[in-house]
Amino acid sequence: MAKKITDRVTWVGKTDWELKRFHGDEYSTFRGSSYNSYIVRGTEKNVLIDTVWLPYDKEFVARLKEEINLNEIDAIVMNHNEIDHSGALPALLREIPETPIYCTKKGENILRGYYHEDWNFINVKTGDKLSIGEAELTFIEAPMLHWPDTMFTYLSGDEILFSNDGFGQHFASESLYNDIVDNGDLMYEALKYYVNILNPFSTMVTRKVNEIVGMNLPLKMICPSHGIIWRDNPLQIVEKYLQWADNYQEDQITIVYDTMWNSTRTMAEQIAAGIYEADKSATVKLMNAAKDDKNDIMTEIFRSKAILVGSPTINNGISYAIAGILEMAHGLKFKKKKAAAFGSYGWGGEAVKRINQLLTEAGFELVNDGIRIQWVPNQEAIQACREYGKEFTKTLQ
Repeated sequence: MAKKITDRVTWVGKTDWELKRFHGDEYSTFRGSSYNSYIVRGTEKNVLIDTVWLPYDKEFVARLKEEINLNEIDAIVMNHNEIDHSGALPALLREIPETPIYCTKKGENILRGYYHEDWNFINVKTGDKLSIGEAELTFIEAPMLHWPDTMFTYLSGDEILFSNDGFGQHFASESLYNDIVDNGDLMYEALKYYVNILNPFSTMVTRKVNEIVGMNLPLKMICPSHGIIWRDNPLQIVEKYLQWADNYQEDQITIVYDTMWNSTRTMAEQIAAGIYEADKSATVKLMNAAKDDKNDIMTEIFRSKAILVGSPTINNGISYAIAGILEMAHGLKFKKKKAAAFGSYGWGGEAVKRINQLLTEAGFELVNDGIRIQWVPNQEAIQACREYGKEFTKTLQ
């Protein structure tokens, strides 16, 4: 169902309550998501901003026909062309094939690469405008937020920034606005989205957000292409992005581990006890890499000033789950975080050495060589793990 946002702007997207995994199996979306598309009606032109994901293309076009005569759509703006945004374009353009598509040059290249169609592309750059009559759309290139083709579009008069993946969240709701949904859930999903999608590009985030702030655009709403619209104090998410992009950390230590016969789990719990003894004000979180969601683990690592990573030695290496977590951490490019390794072993204790290598490659600062315990920890080993937790904490002070 279409939903009116202002007299000019109508939401015509798709709310996906069933979505639990995205980007293949790379991103967990336990609260679902939405694919936000918007019609902007002007006195001279009507413009569609973005479409929806490919599985919903026919539904999207059918519902769009209920809202507007397709022949009255004078232009399509594609802020970013990943298939979750551009997937309905082929179905739509079979109905209105000559409609101009406004996008960046890289956006055109991506659309051609996806769909192999010679559509009516119009390339735009930062500062280019499209008049719709009494108002105008201004285009703002935003490369690597989070793809090379990304741009934002600003609507004068209504003072809306259509930000595509910037400032978005995977969050399904029939309530479109941030002042209606649960704020705690919303901010967690916004943080999780930033960590798992945008953190590798934090330098570009800082530069682009400061550039947009410096434009002094009046701003009543930020309308992303996933999740909730920021209507109440929309600049709050802009301020959060600037904080998150600046080597963000809280007074938190996260312990990520995997275990076979509970020896490494015991080590993790005793290290945590030692940390608590040394610093009762710090937040300490334990996460089992084989059981906890990988994107939630990345979010907790992002929050942390330091992490400890533990694995039993398996085939002269580490567990599958820990290897995957460290590979994800490498790609997300965390900055200015300290780390150490731990692990249990039987006849060969190579896991700690391997974890140290992967932590270093991922950009973490190792505080020491780690701790290894053979077989099942006895009382002496348990005390050693507690002392290790205390000493680790002292390196952070």
